[in-house]
Amino acid sequence: MTAEKRVLLIVSGGIAAYKTLELIRRLRERGISVRCVLTAGGAQFVTPLSLSALSEEKVYTEIFSLTDESEMGHIRLSRESDLLVVVPASADIMARMAGGLANDLATTVLLATDKPIMFAPAMNVRMWEHPATQANIAILKSRGLIQIGPDAGNMACGEYGLGRMSEPMTIVEAIENHFAGPGARPLAGRRALVTSGPTREAIDPVRYLSNHSSGKQGHAIAAALAGLGAETSLITGPVALPDPAGVSVVHVESAADMLVACQAALPAEIAVCAAAVSDWRIATVASEKLKKDRGGLPALELTENPDILRTLSQAENRRPGLVVGFAAETEKVVEHAVEKRQRKGCDWILANDVSPETGTFGGASNVIHFVHEDAVEDWPRMTKQEVAERLAQRIAAHMGSAE
Repeated sequence: MTAEKRVLLIVSGGIAAYKTLELIRRLRERGISVRCVLTAGGAQFVTPLSLSALSEEKVYTEIFSLTDESEMGHIRLSRESDLLVVVPASADIMARMAGGLANDLATTVLLATDKPIMFAPAMNVRMWEHPATQANIAILKSRGLIQIGPDAGNMACGEYGLGRMSEPMTIVEAIENHFAGPGARPLAGRRALVTSGPTREAIDPVRYLSNHSSGKQGHAIAAALAGLGAETSLITGPVALPDPAGVSVVHVESAADMLVACQAALPAEIAVCAAAVSDWRIATVASEKLKKDRGGLPALELTENPDILRTLSQAENRRPGLVVGFAAETEKVVEHAVEKRQRKGCDWILANDVSPETGTFGGASNVIHFVHEDAVEDWPRMTKQEVAERLAQRIAAHMGSAE
């Protein structure tokens, strides 16, 4: 797939430029050749020598180079590549791209190309939020340019927020998906909703009810669906996992919060409820920390939480075309899962044994019993990533046959 592919990497100015060294290395590992154009701003952060050493190609910096332009270098650079990628895409270069300027080699190449262009924005949160930047991005996207990121996080300037450049592997994944083409992305154009992780139900300001779910399975499913082209929303409870690449993530605490977020993510054609949602919550949450020295144990009255799987399965005209649930059991796993599918009204149930000795909660592997209308399939023990990929392929096949 990638042996013949060529990327022209345009490195603009910004502290995130140092990540292009890792990006080049990862692309080369995958058989993708990389040629670099380095702007004057980019050269303040990385050197031509570093880029050349990793790409094993000449690095281009000047538009008025007698040797390069004797062969119409900017035209050749743009036409000899399969994809142009601007990393990092500073606010300045995006403004010049939107305005159609050609006042250095990078912008001239971008204006002269007839090849697809990706860009990975990187800047301070205030610059990112500025109306001018947002207007420029809208112009670029309206012309068919493909945006990667940015992410939210800590920045070199000491602030926190949206504007941090996507990590190199996220950019690599976007490039690979582009080269794979629509045949490798059977869920392109579909919307998917995935829930993941535990929920926390407050007892008082410092305590809560929860469970041992790590979110590993749900996060892996969201990533796998996104990898097949689905526009994926992940609604996750509190977990110690990074957000999956290419996925829109909403972080919640309680079951009630998760339900609201799920309903906001509709309409969707696919819903996978992998979260371990608490069945109950405290009827009345204490406004102050409960003290143990006030005469006996506190009386904690429980009330039932909303049933997210059932709500999505019975959403009438807003029901996703395919609703998949999970059944975490400690006994009679298949029997309980079959009954749960019928009671909830979902299409499929993935049942697993979460008894402590199985190591499923928090572990790296899972044993799935796939329950659907016609039968129960016993899948072998697999890593959670393999389970996610198998399920995503099954969903893709189902959605294709349903057309």
